[in-house]
Amino acid sequence: MSGILSVPVGGRLLFQQDLADVEVWAFAGGRVAVYSARAPHKDRVNEDAMALLPVGADRGLLAVADGAGGMRVAHAASRRALKRLRRAVAEGSHNGWPLREAILEGFDRANAAVSALRGAATTLAVAEVGTSGVSRCYHAGDTPALVVSGKGVIKLKTVDHSPVGYAVEAGVIAEEEAIHHRLRHVISNFLGSPDMRIEVSARVRLVPRDRLLVASDGLFDNLHLEEIVRIVCKGPLLAAARRLVALCRKRMETPCPGVPSKPDDLSFLLYGPDPAPRRAGQVERGG
Repeated sequence: MSGILSVPVGGRLLFQQDLADVEVWAFAGGRVAVYSARAPHKDRVNEDAMALLPVGADRGLLAVADGAGGMRVAHAASRRALKRLRRAVAEGSHNGWPLREAILEGFDRANAAVSALRGAATTLAVAEVGTSGVSRCYHAGDTPALVVSGKGVIKLKTVDHSPVGYAVEAGVIAEEEAIHHRLRHVISNFLGSPDMRIEVSARVRLVPRDRLLVASDGLFDNLHLEEIVRIVCKGPLLAAARRLVALCRKRMETPCPGVPSKPDDLSFLLYGPDPAPRRAGQVERGG
């Protein structure tokens, strides 16, 4: 299937998606492979949410939120978080705020909105992209952001806000061990908490053939980091994204001893800058 669609002026929000295939959108001087689907055999809605938010003609934000707290509030938490983020970014753009200030304000408003839902929580990760070639990531929780060069070098990897995530960062636990750890899904920072904090990464320069990935833990709980790096840095963006989906879904549906397998909602945004930027607001559907 092929076709061209336009991103609304206020951005594109994706809630409760169950996509059959990856979509590739032209966005902020590059392209974004977009995928979101509920866990295999799940009879409830997808609790992940994603956003592509333009900021002017040549910059934008990629955001992923992974809702928690049970069937009745998890999807509402992720939806509220991204709506509040979009509103703050739009207001900041209108009033001339620095982008960083608008994003931080969006996190604060999102936290207040999620806190108003009893028993709800969500993670949130946001990445700046654009024709300037400079990216910065903001996150609360264990929704990772990853930047990989065309040669497979990790230029940026956010630290999960969890006991296991901190242990990996400190070198106490290896990545291969962490993916099977019994406490892997315990998180220590999230929206919906009075103690929520926002971690802001260093700036990283994106060049052609770099790939920036923001994903829910449905991806990182089923693929080893080295597998993700190897897949995203090779070949066209659409093909790389489809390989991520295929291997992840296979792991979820067909568990094998010693291989990670955790059925979960799967959502990710995989961005690559273009040498010659396309016109913002167009999309190609995979086919």
